[in-house]
Amino acid sequence: MKLRKLTLGIATGAVAFLASCGSPGIPEPPSLELARPVSDLRAVRKGNQVHLSWSVPQVTEDHQTFRHTGPTRICRSVGSPLRDCGTIVTELPPQTPPAQQRSRFRRRGNPQKTPPPLESYTDQLSPSLEIQSPTSNLAYAVSVLNSYGRSAGLSNQVQVPSAPTLSSPTGLNARLTGDGVRLTWDALPQPKEIPGVRYAYRIFRRDVTTNHDSVAGEVPVGEPNPGLLDTGFEWEKTYDYRGTVVTLVEQPTGAEQVEGDDTAPVRAVAHDVFPPAVPAGLQAVFSGPGQKPFIDLVRAANSEADLAGYNVYRQQRGFIPIKINFDLVNTPAFRDTAVVAGHKYFYAVTAVDAHGNESPRSEEASEMVPADK
Repeated sequence: MKLRKLTLGIATGAVAFLASCGSPGIPEPPSLELARPVSDLRAVRKGNQVHLSWSVPQVTEDHQTFRHTGPTRICRSVGSPLRDCGTIVTELPPQTPPAQQRSRFRRRGNPQKTPPPLESYTDQLSPSLEIQSPTSNLAYAVSVLNSYGRSAGLSNQVQVPSAPTLSSPTGLNARLTGDGVRLTWDALPQPKEIPGVRYAYRIFRRDVTTNHDSVAGEVPVGEPNPGLLDTGFEWEKTYDYRGTVVTLVEQPTGAEQVEGDDTAPVRAVAHDVFPPAVPAGLQAVFSGPGQKPFIDLVRAANSEADLAGYNVYRQQRGFIPIKINFDLVNTPAFRDTAVVAGHKYFYAVTAVDAHGNESPRSEEASEMVPADK
């Protein structure tokens, strides 16, 4: 009886022990600690520099926090996509392992993870590299290694033109005129000819108030006295102009462009102090007998885009000219009904723009009102 109780106690204890340990299940394989490849690599070329940026991986291929960080390789190839790292431009040192991600809560209570940190690198292109294959592209990728020197593969690939760029022009000058902003600069030496490659000066206009950039115009490189007239601005605003030389590479799908370095900006304050042109072709014609006397004035119309209207001036011998219109005249014709028989009148017309600038007076036109019989 005692033996039976002892056996039963041992069996009961064994069952309880197994129950407390739980089911072992399928063992998980150890993590290889391979960072998930970068997927948002971006590249921008300006002059002989290529600016790369990407998000630093935070997790491994098996969805674990990436802790064993190693260097990041910058990979580059000329003229063809990357199959492996190709030319290693440089290796960036490992970043300090990120602190444990914290969550912040929106007003609705939904958690939002802190965005991953960003990494960047600027590749300085040598002149020999730029002319190695001037009508093709440079391909870039990054490879993030762990502390054991292993990687899960290359990032997404990005490409920029490999064509050479020219130095920025010197002597940029902006001069305000009544027709627009006259821009001039010093001509660059004629560049070496490369089939499929051409160059153009590009002038940018920046609105100082909004910091909005626009292209004011382009001029082919090679002209002895380069310059352009910018008419795309708005009066009573301030602008900064800068210039660059853009390299255009002809491709079957269209021209690829690479901008060189910029000049220092020059400022133009577009304050309109320029009057319209003097009206031309003024004629004065009497109404004729049998009608209430009046004199009609006709002239050629001005062509200024900001023209607001005209003023009409009348003069008699021995008197100063007086303006006989109350409001600006909107048409190139005017009828003067305040005339008296037996008097001769002399007329001149001015043009006025939207900013109140008035032109000099036109050449006079005269007409006699016959005396009553």
